[in-house]
Amino acid sequence: MNELLKVEGLSVTFGGLKALNNVDIELHKNEVLGLIGPNGAGKTTLFNAISGLVPPASGMFSLDGKNSIWPKTHQLANLGIARTLQGVGLFSGLTALENVMVGAQAHASKGFFADLFGTSGKSEAKLKVKAQKALAWAGATQFADKYPSELTYPDSKRVALARALVLEPKILLLDEPAAGLGHDEIEKLANLILQLKVFYSIIVVEHNVEFVNKISDRVYVLNFGEVIASGPFKEVRQDSAVVAAYLGTSASEDVKLGSGN
Repeated sequence: MNELLKVEGLSVTFGGLKALNNVDIELHKNEVLGLIGPNGAGKTTLFNAISGLVPPASGMFSLDGKNSIWPKTHQLANLGIARTLQGVGLFSGLTALENVMVGAQAHASKGFFADLFGTSGKSEAKLKVKAQKALAWAGATQFADKYPSELTYPDSKRVALARALVLEPKILLLDEPAAGLGHDEIEKLANLILQLKVFYSIIVVEHNVEFVNKISDRVYVLNFGEVIASGPFKEVRQDSAVVAAYLGTSASEDVKLGSGN
């Protein structure tokens, strides 16, 4: 299996609290990797460290087998990494298409807004084509001319996903993509992610473990800032440490974790 991203010995502290302790993870090419665990386990902190939002106290970071410094948020696109947020995060004054166009180029050009709004027709045309393709991949073409206030929450999530896809990243980081979605929308999202992994390597932080079961090739389970198990979901859910960790969460999560679906 081709290793694309590797994190070794990652520790993160907030004041005197150690949020992550000596965490190791690997992401392989064209796989979906799930990060799960009870509330407060460290999933989001790990995600934020990879995304450059949280500085590590220690740890190694490598891409394509080459050691790299820990990225800053503004460096993600140039490293081939794109992220969605727990919230949608769209610009209210821009259409869906324009929001995706911002995602395509804002990281690369200080004069982006001038390019977007009229002084460079050639740049605008190129960005528009890329944005339209990304909207199509996310199943959101029909929302191109709508403003965020005109979109439902699931539709807004599709536009936010398109904004990440337009960067054509190597690695796609999805932060709770199923949150707030109904059953049918979750099914559609699961199918979309399975299509996307043909082109991207994907890390998903998610509370919905049944959703993770459907989409993931492997999962890492965190608890109290440490990895307590990793591997295929069907093996990990039977691990005694994982079962014990989830006993402190809701009964519905316990049932899902142990189900045979």
